[in-house]
Amino acid sequence: MNNAFYQLERAKQDTIINAALKEFTENGFEKASTNKIVKKAGIGKGTLFYYFNNKKDLFVFLIEYCLKIIRESFFNRIDTTERDLIERWKKVSLIKLDYLKQYPNAMNFITRAVVQEEEHLNEVLKEQIAILQADAEEILYRNIDYSLFRKDVNPERAMKLIQWVFSGYEEEMRLHFKQVDMTGAIDYTPYFDDFFVYLGTLKKVFYSSEEDEK
Repeated sequence: MNNAFYQLERAKQDTIINAALKEFTENGFEKASTNKIVKKAGIGKGTLFYYFNNKKDLFVFLIEYCLKIIRESFFNRIDTTERDLIERWKKVSLIKLDYLKQYPNAMNFITRAVVQEEEHLNEVLKEQIAILQADAEEILYRNIDYSLFRKDVNPERAMKLIQWVFSGYEEEMRLHFKQVDMTGAIDYTPYFDDFFVYLGTLKKVFYSSEEDEK
């Protein structure tokens, strides 16, 4: 990418980025049209390729752009002083829902790119995604209060079981979104409502209650 892109006014950058995000999300990498992107962005094709060498260069830039947003607008907002694992996950889910509403084009694009078009990701991008996922897991499970678990439950085993539940749910969602049309507005609220039900069940199973303390 030509650094001249960053010399543009922020509003113009956003116009080009959003036009490209929308086109790649609607049509995928192979069928995405740079002609449609420049038309939506109100620029010439030569201008687009002045900023980005080719369609693949633009695609890679968009993934890196989305990963940066995820780290800055999602991960950096997670409160690790909340030591209750279940409550932390609830708060994280609300942050994520807010992020999805604020950056719908970015979320739809990165979901499709990572889940449905993995063959177009180079090794550098795959490594960046893996690092982001590892960082997310470290943040999500940092500074947890194990004393909240029931006394008759091994906290380390309970944590492992809970992690398996979360991993299984994420995999189920990944497979679900492989089949979802990502081109339109997606209401993520029902997915989060469903997730909150699971969180409530986990709390009942693994956490101490007032009755347990008597």
